[in-house]
Amino acid sequence: MSCPDCFRGSIHEGTPQGKITKLHGLDAYIAEPAAGKEVRGFLVFIPDAFGWKFGNNQLLCDNLAAKSSYKVIMPDFMIGYAAPLSVFDGMMAITDAKTSIFTKIYHGFSVASGIIPFLFVNRPGASYPRVVKFFTALRENEAKALPIGATGYCWGGKHVVLLAQGEKGPDGKPLLDAGFTAHPSMLAIPGDIEKVVRPVSFALAETDQQISPEQAIRLKSIIDAKDGDAAGEVEIIKGTGHGFAVRADMKYQDVAKQAAAAEDMCIHWLNKHFGVSN
Repeated sequence: MSCPDCFRGSIHEGTPQGKITKLHGLDAYIAEPAAGKEVRGFLVFIPDAFGWKFGNNQLLCDNLAAKSSYKVIMPDFMIGYAAPLSVFDGMMAITDAKTSIFTKIYHGFSVASGIIPFLFVNRPGASYPRVVKFFTALRENEAKALPIGATGYCWGGKHVVLLAQGEKGPDGKPLLDAGFTAHPSMLAIPGDIEKVVRPVSFALAETDQQISPEQAIRLKSIIDAKDGDAAGEVEIIKGTGHGFAVRADMKYQDVAKQAAAAEDMCIHWLNKHFGVSN
């Protein structure tokens, strides 16, 4: 299940530079590498609960594309049922000790009305087939001769891990060449991690209601023991909480550096596995 930290944080400033289009039946945000750079692969961005229209996620797509030679694609895997941004204000009111009980109740109903549809429509059992369908179409078309990576945040992290369990296309080729996830949600530990057979890089928060310190250590020990195509990496980022790579308050320099480090970690990992040097 999701936790309160999945639905709160800071909204970032900036104007997204990518384009909105339709791809393989889904609305999608696409960010291209810097002008003059040849596209060397595809990076599918699987977002947090606020979905493909959320400015933070679009800006992060832009950053990843600018730092790489990959076309970054963020489809609407939530088919229009992302958590609304009004949840931000509601969660702040609910968790503020100065808020009256009546105000908390009011915002509680408001938050629930936004979160419940998201949770129902986008439970992994319902959303993961959409993810597989898109990756299959991408593999059979645009990425026939190019690698596919996936980067997932919070809600999206679960889907990266599921893809890394060896999901294959009709031709028997893995749908995922390499993956990255920051502060993933809803993972079954150790079960989901033991099944991973593709290389995944994990950027975990030091303090996270989704993954306790004990679970983080367990996850790391499982990944560290894998080899060959399943060999991955796990880094526990000191001083961070759930959402640090997507919704951190960027006015704090240390926090901004942690978010940027997660971007670099993602691109470095993909470059390593795709044989790309930027």
